[in-house]
Amino acid sequence: MGGQLTFVQGNEACVKAALYAGLDFFAGYPITPSTEIAELMAARLPRKGGTFLQMEDEIASICAIIGASLTGRKVMTATSGPGFSLMQEGLGYAIMAEIPCVIVDVQRGGPSTGLPTKVSQGDVNQARWGTHGDHSIIALTASNHQDVFAMTVDAFNFSETYRTPVILLLDEVVAHMRERLEVPEPGELALVERLKTSVREGVDYHPYLPREDGRLPMSDFGGGHRYNVTGLFHDMWGFPSENPQVVHGLMHHLVDKIENHVDNVTRYREYFVEDAETLLISYGSSARSALHVVMNRRPRGERLGLLELQTLWPFPSALVREKAENARFVVVVEMNMGQVLQSVKAAVERPDRVFLANRVDGVLINPTDIRNILRLIQGRGV
Repeated sequence: MGGQLTFVQGNEACVKAALYAGLDFFAGYPITPSTEIAELMAARLPRKGGTFLQMEDEIASICAIIGASLTGRKVMTATSGPGFSLMQEGLGYAIMAEIPCVIVDVQRGGPSTGLPTKVSQGDVNQARWGTHGDHSIIALTASNHQDVFAMTVDAFNFSETYRTPVILLLDEVVAHMRERLEVPEPGELALVERLKTSVREGVDYHPYLPREDGRLPMSDFGGGHRYNVTGLFHDMWGFPSENPQVVHGLMHHLVDKIENHVDNVTRYREYFVEDAETLLISYGSSARSALHVVMNRRPRGERLGLLELQTLWPFPSALVREKAENARFVVVVEMNMGQVLQSVKAAVERPDRVFLANRVDGVLINPTDIRNILRLIQGRGV
């Protein structure tokens, strides 16, 4: 890349990426440790011709971006665990009504108000299952600022491509640490723009009729077409329906449009996976400590490898199974009680060889924590 070189917080890297991706509208409510995103958006988004609104709470925030997205804008909000909880009903509405939007959740210790200024990765399953009913979701994460930038751009691209909400799961350490970021030149990263309908004004428009490629063209709400938007199961015109055939078809469409494209949305990094006897699987700031262990122990003859997941949902089960195939042990490194651990165990051939290295006390898991678990595994001789 040949862009601008900067030294920034992770939250600022996210802001720069959102503006790069073409963000038009941001609505949010300040909450630690995501507040810098709102603060920076308040200053920078209006300069680029966009709109910033500070809302009265997180429920209003997600409702505001849903409304703005329907009018043709690229939209985003940012929050942390307690605010993310409040957004779940709105998130479900955006899934059902197929409204593109990006939700940034900078994770902190929980549950409840927990540890507002400390790190955690406890919202992984909330991102997948927080809203009620059957559904699918895309959730991305990153361990460094260059990847925060890339994953933020991907979040907007996936949101527009699949006409769906996308969650960006950062964590307090990534959000608040400062490191080098090279901002790409305009046009260097591909951007996906809103797919607009070609149906002329006054002609019957079907807002929920997919094309052969599965994409749904949209018409800006309040523009040339009048159409219905509802959180109820609906037909191709958007009108509520209890017809079992319609309900069945829409339910499968909402899930299949994401689950059938797992390969397209899966992002990851790998280090020394091919000959790894022990494979570490990690994500977010935990992956930084895991990578340190791998780079430190490899020269000493330990065959360690790292698979860093950047797409958490839909979970890349086939990728995990493939990368773990030749490893004797798999150790999942995360800062929760084992939320990704369960998905890894379900993916691999030998779940009894999958172990957890974790912390849940608001302190970043460090290389010593991981090495202690490795010694325990090796000492048991399993």
